[in-house]
Amino acid sequence: MDLITIGLMALLGCFTGFMAGLLGIGGGLIITPFLIMLIPTSVIPQTHIVHVAIATSLATIAFTSLSSVRAHHKRGAVLWKVVAAVAPGILVGAMVGAQIAGFLSTFWISLLFSVFVGFSAFKMFMNKPPKADRELPGSAGKFGMGTIIGVLSALVGAGGGFISVPWMVWCNVKMHNAVATSAALGFPIAFFGTMGYIVSGWNVENLPGWPITLGYICIPALFSVAVTSVLFAPLGAKVAHSIDTKPLKKIFACLLCVLCMYMLRQAYLAM
Repeated sequence: MDLITIGLMALLGCFTGFMAGLLGIGGGLIITPFLIMLIPTSVIPQTHIVHVAIATSLATIAFTSLSSVRAHHKRGAVLWKVVAAVAPGILVGAMVGAQIAGFLSTFWISLLFSVFVGFSAFKMFMNKPPKADRELPGSAGKFGMGTIIGVLSALVGAGGGFISVPWMVWCNVKMHNAVATSAALGFPIAFFGTMGYIVSGWNVENLPGWPITLGYICIPALFSVAVTSVLFAPLGAKVAHSIDTKPLKKIFACLLCVLCMYMLRQAYLAM
């Protein structure tokens, strides 16, 4: 990869790291479409570019989430009991989701991604307040929700914040606690999803192999994005505890709408 591409990926890491700390969204909804644009087809064949972008996005979130959750934990915002109850389901879901993705074509992966990006944008625009008496489910419900979050996150290469934050807020968890807890959930999602993509992409033909790829993970892209995202995630977390994030969520939702259209185009081209 040339220096311009690496520099653009580093800028992408700055933005997504900041947004991960600010909104509890692991950045995968942004990283994946931009990696599809940035990773050269001379390095990764076009037929595998979407799978590689999703897998690499998940791998970067493993680094970003650790940096983000450390900053939130210092402020006492992470609900660790919720993390402990949801994480086992995430382990199962993320591994299963990565294997399912390995069997899906570029068309279906792109279409699924566009659907979930569109859903996330819609939820951010609506921002409906929950019923006052609603609360988080018991242990079985948290495990089940963790499994759903894990599967969907692995399929679209996201840290799960696009599901876990709205879900927790819907259950009357305070926004700052939901963002912080989502950041903590991002690591098991990313870690186990990454392991799944390494396995599912291990023997795929036409991938260049080490040191360019490890399974479906693109190593140069991973480190270009991860280094800067780790540096900017604590800054986003700091800002999250000092401002009202509602106006920013509306702007972010507009960006997600644009990316939704881009991924629909990718699905159309893959038909």
